[in-house]
Amino acid sequence: MPESNRGFSAYFRRDLLLAYRRRGEVASPVIFFVMVATLIPLGVTPEPDSLKEMAPGIIWVMALLATLLSAEGLFVSDYKDGSLEQLLISPNLLVMPIFGKVTAHWITTGLPLTLASPLIALMLSLPSVAYLPMMAGLALGTGCLSFLAAIGAALTVSLQKGSLLLTLIVMPLYMPVIIFGSAVVQYSIDGMAWSGPLAILGAMLTAAIALCPLAIAAVLRLTTIN
Repeated sequence: MPESNRGFSAYFRRDLLLAYRRRGEVASPVIFFVMVATLIPLGVTPEPDSLKEMAPGIIWVMALLATLLSAEGLFVSDYKDGSLEQLLISPNLLVMPIFGKVTAHWITTGLPLTLASPLIALMLSLPSVAYLPMMAGLALGTGCLSFLAAIGAALTVSLQKGSLLLTLIVMPLYMPVIIFGSAVVQYSIDGMAWSGPLAILGAMLTAAIALCPLAIAAVLRLTTIN
C-alpha cells in the first residue's frame, strides 16, 4: 500500500508541475468556458427569463466541451517521451499512477471550471439560489467527466489525430452525467429537493473512481504495447 501511495503522489505531483509549466494550455478550458458564456446572450437572446430556462443545460454542455479540450493530451506526452511504456512494463501497480494523473487533470480542469461557474451563472441570469447546487454538481460531475475522458484518451493515445475519435467515444458516456448535472440546477431553480440527482452524481463518481482506472490500465496495455 505505501508503494501504491507513492505511485499516486508521484504522478499527481508530476502532472501538476507539468500543468504549471504549461499554464497557457491549462487556462484554455476556462477561457473557452467564459467566452462561450459571453457569446450566448449575444447569439441567442439577452432576455433574462429565456436565459434562465436554458442556463442549466448550457452550463453543463460547456463544461463537457471544456473538459474535452484538455482530455486528448492526458497520456500523449507520456506516450511520446516513452515514460508511458516504462510505466506499463514496470512491476508496480498501474492503477494508482493513472488515478494520480486523472486527479491532477480534474484539479487543473474540473476545479477551475467549478470555481468559474458563478460568473457564468451570472452571465446567464441564473437565480442565486442555484449557485451552490450548481457548484456542488459540477465538482462531482467534472470528476466523472475526467475519468470518462481518460478512457477515451487511452483508446486514442497512439493515434496521430485522435481528437474527433475521442469525442465520438466519450460523448455517449457523458450523457447520464449531463442529465443529472442539469437536473441538480433545474431542481434548485424550481424549488425542489436537489439532493437526489446530486447523490446520483456522487454515486457515478464513486463508480468511476473504482472502475475507470482499471479500465484505463487495461486499454493502455492493449493500445501501446505490441
